[in-house]
Amino acid sequence: MKTVSPNDFRKMSVQADAQAMLGRARDEGIETVWDRLAAQEPQCGYCAMGVSCRNCAMGPCRVDPFGEGPQKGVCGADADVIVARNLGRTIAAGASSHSDHGRDILEVFYRTALGQTTGYRITDEEKLKRLAGEFGIAVDGRPIAEIARELAETLMEDFGTRRERIGFVARAPEKRRALWERLGITPRGIDRENVEMLHRTHMGVDNDYVNILLHGLRTGLSDGWGGSMIATELSDVLFGTPSPRMSQVNLGTLKADHVNVALHGHNPLLSDVVVQAAQDPELVALAKEKGAAGINLVGLCCTGNELLMRRGVPMAGNHLMQELVIMTGALEAMVVDYQCIMPSVTDVARCFHTQVISTSDKAKFPGATHIPFDPEHGLEVGKEIVRRAVEAYANRNPARVRIPVEPVPMMAGFSVEAIVGALGGTPQPLIDAIADGRIRGAVGVVGCNNPKIPQDYGHITLTRRLIEHDVLVAVTGCAAVANGKAGQMVPEAAAMAGPGLSAVCRALGIPPVLHFGSCVDNTRILVLASALANALGVDISQLPLAGAAPEWYSEKAVAIGAYVVASGIYTVLGVQPPIFGSKNVVKLLADGLDGVVGARFAVEPDPEKAAVLILRHIEAKRKALGLPYVEPETIQVEGRVPVTA
Repeated sequence: MKTVSPNDFRKMSVQADAQAMLGRARDEGIETVWDRLAAQEPQCGYCAMGVSCRNCAMGPCRVDPFGEGPQKGVCGADADVIVARNLGRTIAAGASSHSDHGRDILEVFYRTALGQTTGYRITDEEKLKRLAGEFGIAVDGRPIAEIARELAETLMEDFGTRRERIGFVARAPEKRRALWERLGITPRGIDRENVEMLHRTHMGVDNDYVNILLHGLRTGLSDGWGGSMIATELSDVLFGTPSPRMSQVNLGTLKADHVNVALHGHNPLLSDVVVQAAQDPELVALAKEKGAAGINLVGLCCTGNELLMRRGVPMAGNHLMQELVIMTGALEAMVVDYQCIMPSVTDVARCFHTQVISTSDKAKFPGATHIPFDPEHGLEVGKEIVRRAVEAYANRNPARVRIPVEPVPMMAGFSVEAIVGALGGTPQPLIDAIADGRIRGAVGVVGCNNPKIPQDYGHITLTRRLIEHDVLVAVTGCAAVANGKAGQMVPEAAAMAGPGLSAVCRALGIPPVLHFGSCVDNTRILVLASALANALGVDISQLPLAGAAPEWYSEKAVAIGAYVVASGIYTVLGVQPPIFGSKNVVKLLADGLDGVVGARFAVEPDPEKAAVLILRHIEAKRKALGLPYVEPETIQVEGRVPVTA
């Protein structure tokens, strides 16, 4: 391994806990994601620009985007077709991942309604009844289990081909739904749109890049208004609709005198029963018998976000922390389900006493202990996992324990219901605050970490600049954890905001940066945006809203971007997507879509400059609505507090 200086650590992450563990990795010769990125450089330029194709055995092919060498693949596909095909398949993979998560939640919800699970129950009966009402299901005088069963059977049809459109599309403003119908991109079925995208991008099918990308928007919409929305809504029904609660974040959430278990991945089904199991008196007694003071659970990535917003379980970190949390030497078990879990965690775990326990049959990891999750015996599986973690405590080497920081407080759990409730049961106070300029607009800052960017720098910097200019920020996924670690998600952070936003936050006792949940919970942003648009009688695209993914890396993030833009929300990406080998595709996504769906993408790696783009966009929307505005062309960003990497 090459020698890494402390200055290099600051280029890798802005967080003190990550920098400390990177120092341990250097000292002990443990490979991390940053080392593997360096070993890959220079990365393939054709792949980075999206002009390599391996969709058939006549290839793999590559097209020179600069006009030298071959201009078409073996089949005759040019750069436009190859880039569009690749992007379409990326959207389908991301939409499939989130929607399969939704399917898993739906199936357990259904089996719970039939009485075939342990450790699960209908927690939010009122939300169940509201959802049933949306789908025309009678609720008066009927048993809860019967309502749940019928709702589950109805939602199952959204995955197939029996409907003209998926059910939650009805939540979108009428103008938006009419636009989708005119464009032919109303999502008809979750699986249908994903399968059709794979079909279209097979050699010899769809060779019109515009047509491919329009279906890409439809595929994304099937996730945002379908699979992901099902995941969010049914998770609320099963586990409880989130409400604001205080917790803690960073590696300091680990406890040196406790059995520490990290819950990592994206699906709350298993992790929720692990929380129950960790409270079992027998297992707590066993932990004390082994010499521990108790059992401490921490979260990673979106499984952690799910537990944070409903159970108050503290967050150890986000995507790029998963190897580093093992390096503390204080982790007995890392329990994983699926998505965003690096295969390398088992390699790092071999350097310590940590057990990696995989639980999903669709996500196995060589070197991990596999305990298959079965909802019929959910609580029993949870207890077996916690028992193994407790047993591992005896193998810990106290001399190797290094917990580098103290935890930071954060507030989480802002569901749409919680926000509307805090406003007195109606979105009108939020509308009034936007109308009079106390709040200039709202932005969803979402997405992953990417080792190409100093960890958390993009999330923290962009969010800080926006709130300084009175823009309310909603965060999900890794972006939420980043802002929590930076101290921007407590009520006291109102002091960081501009005067208007600060006054609103102080009056409500909330932070200027609101935790909306895991990455599937971006659908909460769609629901709130629709509520605001419906209240004003306008389309979502007319509102002073924007989205941003400063550090994205995954296919899921591309699918999210597709459904957010297709829903009418301007979106800025901080990492360049692999599309720049086609000038026509770039022009369509960065300009042409505005005239089609009322929103477009922008790419800006510098979060300071991204803030300028977003603020100009918000002021332009305010101007068009006749609200008090600052002339967009004059917008500059001068951060009151520097954010350094």
